[in-house]
Formats: sequence, structure tokens, C-alpha cells
Amino acid sequence: MDDASPQEPRWLSEEEMESWLALTSVLIRLSAALDGQLQRDAGISHFEYQVMAMLSMSEEQAVRMSELAALSDGSLSRLSHVVKRLEKRGWVRRAPDPADGRYTLAILTVEGWKKVVATAPGHVEAVRRYVFDPLTKAQVRHLRDIGRRISLAIDPDETCLGGR
Repeated sequence: MDDASPQEPRWLSEEEMESWLALTSVLIRLSAALDGQLQRDAGISHFEYQVMAMLSMSEEQAVRMSELAALSDGSLSRLSHVVKRLEKRGWVRRAPDPADGRYTLAILTVEGWKKVVATAPGHVEAVRRYVFDPLTKAQVRHLRDIGRRISLAIDPDETCLGGR
């Protein structure tokens, strides 16, 4: 039997606990607020919007499904379900990648582009109101740096950041 005792957990300090609780509150409440705004104003979820927005920002408005999953911070399985819903609404279509038929492209349709264009102003206003308006310019830079550091701790290979 090994004499080594189990390592004592590294408990959070009082300041760390306050910071953690503030962050978890933001994660839960911001997600719900953005989802609510998009559902109310555009009839889509935040994840659906994120998928279409990522497609709209790509050069040809077409991205491999595996890459789109990383760009939209979702699993390939979740993305497949969402793309199927978006296809039914005529906003996205799927096609084999002409460069390599083993991959499938998600392609934003003209109607999908119109939906993103119509939805973006309200979404950007909500993001501005909930995230950027309460912060100073220095705090925005800190938020960016903190977000990047946490993302890299979660995913050192930066697959979640999708090259952002």
C-alpha cells in the first residue's frame, strides 16, 4: 500500500469564491438574456444565431461542419441538429466539400443571409447593453484577456477559439 496521502483540495479563497460566483452568475444570466432577446425578436436561439453569424463572416459563407462546430463553440452533434432545423427554415444548406468529399459544408443561403442581417442589429444592441456599456475601455481589454486565458486553460490547442 502506498504511504502517500491524497492531496488536499485547493479550496478557493474568499476573494476567489466571490469572483467564481460572479462569473457563474454572468455565464447563466447572460446566456439566458441573449437567448431571450433573440427568441423574442427573431424567433431563433442564441446558438442558431451564432451558427449563422459564423457562416456569414466566412469568406464564401460556407464552412466545414467540423470547423463550424469549433467556431460556434458547440459539439458536432449539437451543430448537426441545429443545422437540420436551419435547413428546414431555408437558412442553411449542406453539401459535400468540393475540395474533399469526406467533409460536409454548411452553407448560408440568401434567405439565411437576410435573416442574419435583420437579426444582427438587435443582437448587437443587447450585447452592447449587457456587456460593453457597463464597462470602461480598460475593463473591456481585461475582459478580452481574461476570456482568452480561461479559454486557453480549457483548450490549450485553441480548437474552441477557432483561430479567433
